[in-house]
Order: sequence, then C-alpha cells, then structure tokens
Amino acid sequence: MSLPRVASLETFLSVPTEGERSRRGSIASTAPSMRAHRLSFNPLPESWDPIIAREADHPAQTIGAFEVPQWKRILQIVCAVIYCLFAAGVVFGYAAIKPVLKKTGAYQEICEGNDTCVEIRLNLMFTVAAVATNVAALPVGAILDHYGPRVCGVLGALCLAIGAVFMAISESVAFDALLPGYLFLALGGPFTYISSFQLSNAFPQHSGLILALLTGAFDASSALFLLYRIIFQSTGGGFGLQQFFFAYLAVPAAIIIMQFTILPKQSYKTVGEMTVDYDAVNFGDPFGSNPFEADDQVDEETALLREAQRQEQREHNENIAHEIEELLGEETADKQAEREEQAGNRSGVWGVMHNHTALQQIRSPWFIFICLFTVVQMTRINYFVATIRVQYTAILGSAEKAAEINNFFDLALPLGGIISIPFIGVILDHTSTVAVLATLVTAATTIGVLGVLPFEWAAYAGICLFVLYRPFYYTAVSDYSAKVFGFQTFGTVYGTIICLAGLFNFSQSGLDYLFHEAFHGDPVPVNMILFTLGLIIGVQLVSYVAIKRSQLRKKREAGYTNGGEY
Repeated sequence: MSLPRVASLETFLSVPTEGERSRRGSIASTAPSMRAHRLSFNPLPESWDPIIAREADHPAQTIGAFEVPQWKRILQIVCAVIYCLFAAGVVFGYAAIKPVLKKTGAYQEICEGNDTCVEIRLNLMFTVAAVATNVAALPVGAILDHYGPRVCGVLGALCLAIGAVFMAISESVAFDALLPGYLFLALGGPFTYISSFQLSNAFPQHSGLILALLTGAFDASSALFLLYRIIFQSTGGGFGLQQFFFAYLAVPAAIIIMQFTILPKQSYKTVGEMTVDYDAVNFGDPFGSNPFEADDQVDEETALLREAQRQEQREHNENIAHEIEELLGEETADKQAEREEQAGNRSGVWGVMHNHTALQQIRSPWFIFICLFTVVQMTRINYFVATIRVQYTAILGSAEKAAEINNFFDLALPLGGIISIPFIGVILDHTSTVAVLATLVTAATTIGVLGVLPFEWAAYAGICLFVLYRPFYYTAVSDYSAKVFGFQTFGTVYGTIICLAGLFNFSQSGLDYLFHEAFHGDPVPVNMILFTLGLIIGVQLVSYVAIKRSQLRKKREAGYTNGGEY
C-alpha cells in the first residue's frame, strides 16, 4: 500500500503556546486571531488536534456533529466503511489480479508472446497506479478543504467508473486500455478514502475506532481482486474482465447515491473547533449588544418581547453546550494538554523543528534522512507486491510453490493491515521515536534477509512480517513528521515526502530490467541492492535521531528551549 494514512497540503495550524492552551477560556479568546486553512478531517490522535477556526469566507464550511442525529451519523460511518472496502485501495490487490490479466492475454499481441515483455508492461501499469495514488493525495486534500467531502466522493466515484469501463473494454479495443483503466481506479482511491476521514469527528470520543475501521477497510479492499480471481478460476475464465468490471460499476453508482442521500455535504467539525464553539456559548456574550437598550422610550410590550427572546436564546445556548459536552466527553482541555505533553516527553524529539519554516525543515537532516528512507522502503514494498510470484519462482525453482506463496500473500496482505491496526497506535503513543525507527529498520532488515533465502519457511515468515510491517511503516512516517516538524507545515513536509517517494517508484521499471535482463531472471541481486540501501540509510537515520535526542534532552534539562538549531 502506498496511500498515506494522513494527506493534505498546508492544512495544519501551529500548536498553541503554553499560554494559549493553559485554559479553555484563553484558547477561545486566541482562536479567532489564529486564522489558517485547516484540515477538514482529523486523522491524528485527539491530543494533536490544534484549536483552530475556519476562515469566514472559506468555500467549504463545517458542521457540528451535534447538529446531525446520532442514527444518521452511525449510518454514515457504516456506508463509508462499506464503500472503502470496495473502492479505497483495490489497485493494491495487483498480485491477485495479475495472473488473471496474463490468462486473458494482456499485452500478448504487443509483446508477441514474450513473457518478460508482458511482465514488465504489467508491472509498469501497477507502478503508474502506485505513483498516481501518492501524488493524487496532495490535490485531494486541497479539494477536500475547499469543496467538502461530497465533491471529493463524487469525483472519486467518477474516477472509479472511468477506470472500470477502461478495464472492461481492454480485451476488445485496439489501444492499451489497461494502463488508463488501472490509473483511474488508483485515482478513485484517495478521493473516496481521504474524504471519509472527517467522519472520525462524528463521534470525537471514538475517533480512533472510526479511523481504525476506515483504515482496516482500506487494507481489506485489496482482497477484492483476490475474490475475483477465485471466481475467475472457478468459472474456468467464464467470468472475465468485461463481466467483472461492468458489474463493478455498481460500486461508484452506490457511492454517488450515498453521497447525495446519506453522507454529509460538509465536513464535521474537529474537536478543536467544537471546543471553541463550547467556549463561545459558555464564556462569550450570549445576547450581544443592542443599540436600542439605551432607548428609554421602550414600551412594556417590547421589553417583555425582548426578555422572551433572551430566555429563548439562553435555552438554545444551554442545549448546544450540553450537546457539545456529550460529544466531547468529560476530559477537560487541561487534561488533554497534559496527556499531549506526556506523549511528547516519551517521543524524545517532539517539537524539535516546530519553530522553523517549511524550507528550513526540508533542508534539515531530519527531513533528508526520513525522506530517503521512505523512498527506498516504498520502492521495496511496491516492487515486492508487483513481482512476488516471479521472484519466488526463481528463488525456489518451482512455479507451483511460488503460486501457493502468492495465494497466501493475497490473503495475508489485507488481513495483516487489519490485525496490526489496534497495536500501531499503542506502540507509537508509548515508545520513543528512536525506538520506533529502530524497529522499522530491524524489521526491514529481517524482511530483506528472509526474502533472499531459498527456503519455503523463509518465504512464509517474510510475508507474515511484511504484511504487518507495511501499515506500521506508513503510519510511523506520518507520526514522525507530525512530532518532529509540527502541524503548521505538516501538509507541506509530509506531502513532499510521500510525493517524492511516489515519483521514485518509477524506478521499478529499471529494477524490472535489471531483474529480467541484466541478472537473467535472478531477483537476489536487486533485492540485495534495495536491502543494502535501506539498511545504510536506516542506520544513519536512527543514529542521527538518537544523537540529537540526547543533545535535546541535555539542553532541555539545562533550561534551553527548542527554538535553536538542531
């Protein structure tokens, strides 16, 4: 999977200073002056949610969850999980549909029966889709912020429909319809998946569970092509690409219907926005100033009418405050700030680059090392997904064993993402950043070693570790970016990391050439190149962060702030 867990451009506001977040009243009073574009979904832990306010003239306004009936919010989440299950990350089931494409004669005429040529062209199709998924996440975030989740959902459904049509007619047209078809299926994923994140704000106390359900649905969506391959094989090829993808058009049609009937047109307000609303109701002037109050000529009837209006407004404000309290729970802003501070202390590097501009952050070793590590690891992950069967055919010397391993991988890939979800948040919240990075490097090294051993047990062990490592890796990168670089530049910095890593995925075509031509079908040299690069960069990343963490701790103990150069 290449789609980032968090993606948007320049959507976070700076973290309030200690003075600003010292009490709820002060937050409310400072929020209006801290105007900035904000993230219309809330994918990060609750403790990271900055207190912000949307521009008054912003095209896409937000709504409070208390304004929508509970049953409808529950139904909206159910609908989002269902359509993410069928649309969010289907292209990452490439390893499952690849055998079907080969059996239906994909690229046979163009390649004149050359299997290596077919392999490279199919892998290029997946590479383009993977790159598009990462790059598209940036404009999707901007569209979501400006036009709301409904526009994103509809655009995603249209992309899915176009992709399905191209895939369905690929066997009957003279041009290459597979490449644009798979590309549009990939583009539909970010539009549908990212626009659903804002639903985590429908129930703020359960936002983590909602995000886990959506992420699990994304991971499980890669199993759709596995189910299709089983149907294809059980029908002897009778249920071909045309039948499947024309039937798949029901998915984008259902998404459009749900967007206009059930799902919200506007994004739900984040915890920070509702906290500001709560303060405005409780601590602001609920009645406002009235220039006519000074008029001594007001008659008794008018005075009674005004008092009735005041009473009605007072009851309305009390109802709003009560509903917001029910949504947010009993935890106060002070407790949330305390919990945030504890998480930052555990991280060891939280806030180290928060007071720097995006350009300064991008030029720093903090960015360079994590970006290089992400480029290598994302390339490794997607290249393995694209070539798993041919790799193990060469390593084990048996096409039958490779097919069995491929089948196991197709099932383990979505399950691994679902199983790992509950543990990822716990690990990230309760361990230091150095420990998290060291775990990533150790796991990547172990996967690399297991991936070149000519034993079946090594293949299965490597796959089990791979499917657990993949979601942990992507989430850890976003976690590192938020903690190190902060919220004000999060979209720019994290988006740059993911975008560059996605663009470098085009190197898979070169890796395919090395694998099939330069190394004569031996995958071990290519894997060793990627493994070695990842290990070298990973060790440098962990070492740098560990050293800086130690220096930062000493400075903080000596009374320094984090505003210096690190």
